[in-house]
Amino acid sequence: MLVIDEIQKVPQWSETVKKLWDEDTMAGVDVRVVILGSSMAVLHDGLSESLAGRFERIRVMPWTYTEMKQAFGWDLESYLRCGGYPGPAHLVHNEERWLEYIRDAVIEPVLSRDLLQLHRIHKPFLLRQLAELGSRMSGCIVAYSKLLGQLHDAGNVTTLAHYLVLLEESGMLTGLSKFTTQPIRQRGSSPKLQVFANAIATAFGASWMSSVDPGTARGQLVESAIGAHLRCGVEGSQLSLHWWREGNNEVDFVLTKNEQVLAIEVASGATHHLRGLDAFNRRYPHARLLLVGAHGMPIEEFLTMNVRELL
Repeated sequence: MLVIDEIQKVPQWSETVKKLWDEDTMAGVDVRVVILGSSMAVLHDGLSESLAGRFERIRVMPWTYTEMKQAFGWDLESYLRCGGYPGPAHLVHNEERWLEYIRDAVIEPVLSRDLLQLHRIHKPFLLRQLAELGSRMSGCIVAYSKLLGQLHDAGNVTTLAHYLVLLEESGMLTGLSKFTTQPIRQRGSSPKLQVFANAIATAFGASWMSSVDPGTARGQLVESAIGAHLRCGVEGSQLSLHWWREGNNEVDFVLTKNEQVLAIEVASGATHHLRGLDAFNRRYPHARLLLVGAHGMPIEEFLTMNVRELL
């Protein structure tokens, strides 16, 4: 087995790997090559352009609650606010150092090195704004038109949608689409902003850090953590993650696999109405329903589950 780390630092690395791989194959050399890199965008471009048919992509996602608990003894509250990067785990009780680590060693390399230096970004300031605002609003459904109104030099919806795709490829922020049986309407829906790990939102100053409404802030914190667990869990699988709304009725997350559908509502408080799940059940009677929190499945239990086993 040959393991090469930070492969993206090698100029034209994919052509070199392809040449050596083909030479070893012709010579009958039995070698397994593992290529590692901090930039998923660069690795993806190199793999798709030069190594077609020669690779399997294994994407490493932020650590789960179970992993952080087993490795560092974290409790649920620590994970909800600071999950899930192991690097600064020992700094979780030193807020200033932990925040500095996430900003300098996680967020900034992604924005300045992986994205701005490796893609043609015509509005770099806009990309940074979108990363910050989108992460702070993790768990919120926001129309592109509203985002345009809150960002400086925002350009148009197409630019925002493209930058959101780049942020998703970097493993920082994604925009979940609305669940519908009509693909065209799904692609044109407002995105539900979702970080891949709550540490990103916390470092950007999410509302749960200094909210005057602790109840609402707690709800956003929990919903974002559940969403991050689901989004990371569906990576590399046949599952898809969406949200749903019809009129005033809303469901936080909809997990699908082929014809199987699971509607998930997150209830962080002591009481929570089930109008959204009831409406979804009437609209899609074949779907399964799951309430997380309140009188449903405990939040901690859900965060220990394998997402791929939910369907």
